[in-house]
Amino acid sequence: MVSTVFIDGEAGTTGLQIRQRLEGRSDIRLLSIAPERRKETVARAELLNSADAVVLCLPDAASKEAVSLIDNPKVKVVDASTAHRTAADWTYGFAELDKSQRAAIAAATRISNPGCYATGAIALLRPLVSAGLLPASWPVTINAVSGYSGGGKAMIAEFEDPNAANYSHENYRIYALPLQHKHVPEIQKHGKLDLRPIFAPAVGRYAQGMIVEIPLHLGQIPGAPSLAAVNAALAAHYAGERFVTVADLAESGAMTGLDPEGLNGTNRMKLFTFGTEGAGQVRLVALLDNLGKGASGAAVQNLNLVLGLDEASGLN
Repeated sequence: MVSTVFIDGEAGTTGLQIRQRLEGRSDIRLLSIAPERRKETVARAELLNSADAVVLCLPDAASKEAVSLIDNPKVKVVDASTAHRTAADWTYGFAELDKSQRAAIAAATRISNPGCYATGAIALLRPLVSAGLLPASWPVTINAVSGYSGGGKAMIAEFEDPNAANYSHENYRIYALPLQHKHVPEIQKHGKLDLRPIFAPAVGRYAQGMIVEIPLHLGQIPGAPSLAAVNAALAAHYAGERFVTVADLAESGAMTGLDPEGLNGTNRMKLFTFGTEGAGQVRLVALLDNLGKGASGAAVQNLNLVLGLDEASGLN
């Protein structure tokens, strides 16, 4: 059986990558809209309602509009925007969130693709809160750096096009200074945090790849969990997963650095537990491709699940 898929917003950065991952597959047939008709509501509505599954790669407002145009109850929607990531009637599309999430995604018709930063932060936080090692009320700080592709076409031009009016010579830039980044609400909700975390993102002069890290004073946390206990909780949570792996303490301890581009082009994410046993501190780090597991890869993974296909199809 061949499933039909329509990518609404296929000309954007995420949409293009999703299309590349789906093209050539024998189990999926892509539906496309003529470029000159992309803004025609009637034409879009026809495709949105005729596909087995739709992937929305649109700004939040446009994504909500697209959903409102769908009246066919059989259409499954994977939304890559921020619009529905904390909505109660949407299923969060992080299959590795817990042991029941994969089945929940497979049974859903409305799936919200996680944000790139949120994927790394939640991957580190959720297992520790669920295991009782980190109180939900603990004040958490998240630091992260991403390649400039995470900012879409506008930021890509800013860093790559010397003729652009706003061409940037910066090698590193911190941003979201008012502490109101759009990924924070989903990190708080799906990370099971009672307190809104402090999120300090940055962008570097490289195209894609991401590091998300959370430093913790283990000695100040109730129960003072050891480095080994933290690492074991992460390893247990992701045991058997294909796309999320956890480095053991020996591997992390032998490292002297970490390249944010290390998993580019993949749907993989790797988690590290850095620190010295007995010192009472840990530096938790997630490595992923912001356009892979942080966007297009996760969307394809969710698409495979809702269509009943091999979860890894198009992602190997």
